[in-house]
This record gives sequence, structure tokens and C-alpha cells, in this order.
Amino acid sequence: MPSEIKDINLAESGEQKIEWVKRHCDLLRTLMEEFEQTKPFAGKKIALSVHLEAKTAFLCLTLAAGGAEMHITGSNPLSTQDDVAAALVKAGLEVHGWYGVNEEEYIHHIEEVLKIGPDIIIDDGGDLVHMMHTKFRDLIPKVIGGCEETTTGILRLEAMEKAGELKFPMIKVNNAQCKHFFDNRYGTGQSVWDGINRTTNLIVAGKIVVVAGYGWCGKGTAMRAKGLGARVVVTEVDPVKAIEAVMDGFDVMPMKEAAKIGDFFVTVTGCNKVIDEEDFEVMKDGAICCNAGHFDCEVDVAYLKKAAVETKEMRKNIMGYRLKSGNWVYIIAEGRLVNLAAGDGHPAEIMDMSFAIQALSAKYLAERADKPDSLPGMLMDVPVEVDQDVARRKLHFLGKEIDVLTPEQIAYLGSADV
Repeated sequence: MPSEIKDINLAESGEQKIEWVKRHCDLLRTLMEEFEQTKPFAGKKIALSVHLEAKTAFLCLTLAAGGAEMHITGSNPLSTQDDVAAALVKAGLEVHGWYGVNEEEYIHHIEEVLKIGPDIIIDDGGDLVHMMHTKFRDLIPKVIGGCEETTTGILRLEAMEKAGELKFPMIKVNNAQCKHFFDNRYGTGQSVWDGINRTTNLIVAGKIVVVAGYGWCGKGTAMRAKGLGARVVVTEVDPVKAIEAVMDGFDVMPMKEAAKIGDFFVTVTGCNKVIDEEDFEVMKDGAICCNAGHFDCEVDVAYLKKAAVETKEMRKNIMGYRLKSGNWVYIIAEGRLVNLAAGDGHPAEIMDMSFAIQALSAKYLAERADKPDSLPGMLMDVPVEVDQDVARRKLHFLGKEIDVLTPEQIAYLGSADV
């Protein structure tokens, strides 16, 4: 199947973006060199659905260097960068996707990368795996396994496993220490505010920022808001995380109360209708809402579209909704991921770690293609040796060294006298 992209003539700009990323992704660059020699994916087809921008492109090129036949699509209608997609096609990879696809086009692109019969799936949010288990069940026996990038995707996988519906192994990449400790906290924290600031051109200092959800992504988002000078309010459903937010120096209250005072609202939960009708009705005039979770249902934009007496594009990527009260509520990037739909996503050095985990996890699966019984189960953590390998490589590139336990220390820690 030929690629489906916006315009191949955009490739030069995409190549420039990928080259910049390559210069700052030491881990992936090293893995590419290793894969070129060892070809761990020779004869394997990989279907990938991840936010299609420059860091993802470099991951795809790294896997292709290892012998993989790549079939690529985006995981969000507003995060695909058309010039990057063109650069991948020019490099000989198959891509289906462009910025601003509608629902029908998005599903079509998912189908196109699956109908080739993948050996390995790399997913972001679970749409590839869901489609494989519904429309392409006849191709399931060919699948060695896959990797899931996000919390949302893992929640979907856990539900499938609990229901006995998951039919091939999936590695929970998001749960790796070298992923969520850094990607979710520092990557999300920086990229969310990059997206908000470049889109609104408004000051954060002195404002009240409401962060819904205090997982690793919420922690990073709140921390960076505090660093920008905001007063931060956290909303939570988990009492333990709420206590943690308080002890980290943030206020905690229900969204119904936070909605009355917030200037900026950022949802980071993976749930739906986190900001709903009741919340919109009590917001101050000019409140700005955005989502940094996953799907575009965390902020109930559908309600705003029905309830608004006036709708107006206020600025690129900012839609305004005037309610009956006369107050305006502003939504960034249609409630889709603000750091990607209104920005360039996580910093390159952060995604270098996350995508190194992806690449090595895929290699782990490929190496076990002929011995599936060696895999520990249907839903697996990233192998400890993969996590540790990425951490050691990263420390090397950071120019840092750590201590090593002596034989005596190892014996002491393993004794009953400790």
C-alpha cells in the first residue's frame, strides 16, 4: 500500500527537524549504529502508532536500521507534523497520516498499518491493539507482541487482560522507571507549559493554575507551573496522591471549588469529563482550559459546543465559547494534547530515553519470536535489564559515574543480619 501523506515536497523541512533531534538523542543514535550491525528486526514488520513528529521519526528510522519494515501512523489527529511524515516517506518508510485527520481518516490509517500483518506493534493509547482485536483478529497469530507507551493505553490493556481478551503479549513501556520518572514528570512538565505559553502568549506568574490529577504527569505540570510563579491548586480522587500534593506545597480541593478561582486549567488524568458542565458554569470570564492526559474527553468540549451562545476562534489553536452568563471559556487545541497539538512534544533528550526503552523492548520481543513460552505473560513490565541498560547508557552520555557495590557489600545486603 503506498503512503498517504499531505505533501512529499515538505520533506526537506522534516529532514531538518529529524537531524536536529538526532544530534540530541545520544541513546537512539547509538542504538541505530548497533542495530545496523546486528539487524535484530530482519524480516519483521512493525506497525507503529505514536505522535508523528521528529522524535518518533528518529525512533522509526532506528528500527528500520535494524531491518524492520516500518508501517507508521499517528496516534492523535492534531499531533502529526506533515513535513516529518514526508521526510519518512522520502527515506523509504510507509506512512499513513496528516495533520487534522477526521475520525474516518484516522481509523482508515490505523487499518492500513495493521492490514500488512505486523510481527510487532508499538502503540500509544491502545488504538492499534484495540483494532487488531476487533477487525483484524485473523492476523493475531502472527503477532509476537507489542509495546505500549502511555498510562491510558496500559489502563485499556489491563481491562482487556482482566476480561481475558488480550491475545498477545504487551510490554508496559510507560511503567519503566526510565520512562515515567523522566518522560511523564520532566517531559510533560516542560512541554505542557511550552504549548500553553507559545499558544496564549500570556504570563503565568501570579495566576492560579488548576492541575487535575497528581500522577507523574500531574507532578511535573504542577512543579513547572510553580516555577513559573503560579499559585497551584491540585484536584484528585486518590487521597494518598492528594496528601502528597499538599506536602509538595500545593493547595488541594474538589474541581467544583477550583473551577471558581482558576485562570489556567490542565487535565492530566486519563479519565473523561474531568472538567464538565457544572465547572464551566462557575468559571471566571477568560478561563483557559487544556488537556495533557490523552484523549480529548477530559475537558468536556462537546458540552461547550452545545451550550455556547457564541463561538469564536480567538487565536491560532484557541477557541472561545461564550456561555449564557456572558463569560468566555477558552479551549486550547480542541481539548487534545496541548503539548503536541499546540507544541513540539517532549524535549528530545527526554524522548531519547523513552524511545530507547521502546526500541530495546521491541528487540526483546523479536529475540523471542521463536520461543514465546519464554515471555512471562500477556501483560509484562519492561525487563529490568532493559531499564538498567538505558539508565547506564544515559549516565555515560551525561558524563556521570556511580559507585559499584563491593563483593563484601553484596554479601552483607544478602545476609539475614541486615
